[in-house]
Amino acid sequence: MEEEHTIEHSLEQAQIKQLKDGMPDEDMLFDLAELFKIFGDSTRIKILFALLEHEMAVSDLADVLGMTTSAISHQLRVLKTNGLVKFRREGKSLIYSLSDGHVTSILSQGIDHIGE
Repeated sequence: MEEEHTIEHSLEQAQIKQLKDGMPDEDMLFDLAELFKIFGDSTRIKILFALLEHEMAVSDLADVLGMTTSAISHQLRVLKTNGLVKFRREGKSLIYSLSDGHVTSILSQGIDHIGE
């Protein structure tokens, strides 16, 4: 004879409803998942960490990371499109930097998390 298994819930129905009601909507969750996908590429992470230390032109980033300017430019385009980096014009050069403190915080918290 098969043994019946019952699932015990540790939360009350009111708590479950509160959690469901507080959940971000599907569009926001999708956007958040897309943001985290951007962090899923080690080249982009290297660029972000380099920019965490100092703003740089594409050629400087290429030298620091030992990559071609073409490869760096491609990744910077992805990072810029997703609001993680910004640039300013200095003469004929574009100087890249992190877009805001949120990016710094995400990187720092990620390092803290994996370091534990």
